[in-house]
Amino acid sequence: MKLQQLRYIVEVVNHNLNVSSTAEGLYTSQPGISKRVRMLEDELGVQIFARSGKHLTRVTSAGQEIIRIAREVLSKVDAIKAVAGEHTYPDKGSLYVATTHTQARYALPEIIKSFIDRYPRVSLHMHQGSPSQIAEAVSKGLADFAIATEALHLYDDLVMLPCYHWNRAIVVLPHHPLASKTQITIEELASYPLVTYTFGFTGRSELDIAFNHAGLKPRIIFTATDADVIKTYVRMGLGIGVIANMAVSAESDHDLVKINADILFPQSTTKIGFRRSTFLRSYMYDFLQRFAPHLTREVVDMAVSRRSNEEIESIFQKIKLPVK
Repeated sequence: MKLQQLRYIVEVVNHNLNVSSTAEGLYTSQPGISKRVRMLEDELGVQIFARSGKHLTRVTSAGQEIIRIAREVLSKVDAIKAVAGEHTYPDKGSLYVATTHTQARYALPEIIKSFIDRYPRVSLHMHQGSPSQIAEAVSKGLADFAIATEALHLYDDLVMLPCYHWNRAIVVLPHHPLASKTQITIEELASYPLVTYTFGFTGRSELDIAFNHAGLKPRIIFTATDADVIKTYVRMGLGIGVIANMAVSAESDHDLVKINADILFPQSTTKIGFRRSTFLRSYMYDFLQRFAPHLTREVVDMAVSRRSNEEIESIFQKIKLPVK
C-alpha cells in the first residue's frame, strides 16, 4: 500500500468517480490511476468501487470506510509537512479559504489585505461557493478554512468557531411605499414581491423561519447568491431586497433606501470551520484572529480540544460576539 494509491482513491471520490477528470486534476494518465486503484483493491482483497464495465458507479460499503481512513492518513501527512514548514519557513506557505460571495465581498477585503501585507510569502487562495460546497471543500481537504453562515453544522468533522452576528436589511427604491418608514412589519413585507438570497445561502433559512412563524408565505420572485446582483434587480423595480446589513453601503448604494430588519428576523451567526486534523500554522492562527479578534490562539486551542461542536459552543457563551 502506497500513499499515492490512497491519494488516487480519495481524488476519484472528489471528482465524483470520474477517473478521466481525476487524471487531469493530478496531471497523470487515466490508465495509470485505474491500474493502481485495482492493485490496491487486490492487495486489500475488497472492492473499493463498484463498476459497470469500465465505469465506476459507486463507492462500496467497505470503500466508504477505506476512503474515510485514507482522508485521515493524507491529512496527517499534510500535517507532518506543515509542522516541518512551521519550523523551517514559518512565514511561508499557503492558505485556502472557502467562503460565500457576501463574506468575500464585504467581510474579508481589509482582512485579506492586512494578512497579505504581513505574510507576503504566504500564497492565499479564495474559493467561492454555496455554504454546503464550502463545508464539503474543507471536509475533503480542498480548503483550510470554511467561512459561512449556513450548512457548516452538516459536517461533524469540522471545528466550528462563531465569529460574529449579523442582521438583515431591506432595500427599496426611493419612491417605494415603504421608503419613508423606519420600521415595517412582517405582514407588510409579505405583501410585496421579494428579491433575496437563494435557499441555503447567507442565513436565508432565518428569513423562511420568520415567515413560517407568522403563518405567512413570502412572495419571493427572484433569488441570487450575490448581494450585488440582488441590489441590481431591486434597482430595476423587480421587488424589495432582503440582504445582509453589511452588504449595504452608504457610498455605493446611495440610490437605495435601507430599512433595518432587526426586529423582523433573528440574528444569524457567521462561523469559521476547519478539520480537526488540521495542523494550524502560526499564520493560520493569525488569520483567525484577524477575522474574529476573540479567536486568540488560546481560545482556538481550547475549542480544538473539545470533543463536539456542542462543547465548543459552551466556550463562547461568555464571549460577546460583535454584530455587523
